[in-house]
Amino acid sequence: METARLILRPWQPEDAQPFAHMNADPRVMEYLPARLDREQSDALMNRIIAHFETHGFGLWVVETKYTGDFAGCVGLLNVPGVLPFAPALELAWRLDPAHWGRGYATEAARYCLDFAFTRMAADRVVAYTVPANKASWRVMERIGLVRDAGGDFDHPALPVGHRLRRHVLYRLARADWRADVRPRQGLQES
Repeated sequence: METARLILRPWQPEDAQPFAHMNADPRVMEYLPARLDREQSDALMNRIIAHFETHGFGLWVVETKYTGDFAGCVGLLNVPGVLPFAPALELAWRLDPAHWGRGYATEAARYCLDFAFTRMAADRVVAYTVPANKASWRVMERIGLVRDAGGDFDHPALPVGHRLRRHVLYRLARADWRADVRPRQGLQES
């Protein structure tokens, strides 16, 4: 699948090394509970692949179209049942810092949002992060998700008092999805 500048594709064995490098970077993991070592990163990659095998969707590898560089991952996941707004479809992304500031997260997330509503006929999509992660807030807002302050929550996987326990919630219903935030170039299959 392609956007104007990116390819979203399935995972390959050669993605393990750049994925592990990204997951070990303190800048990438600043708003996540901990950096991952290679074994933990490989286990996460295997869970992502298993999600695809079970559900037919998940986090795709984001590759730059013209250089072929691994830029990170973006996609859709089933919200864990322990979260207060489950069931829902989560839009998530993680990019390598070498690719920050270029609009790639917005471009790829916009594509995935379009995919959720047009290909999967999802009723709603959510995204969430910690209050300090303003960069992710901006991506969510650029693609049309709306802050649901009443839906903000304490993540049950993190202990009381943990600096990352509180999360802000953004959501969008298919009925409220606006054409002006859809991908301008349309969906392309490669």
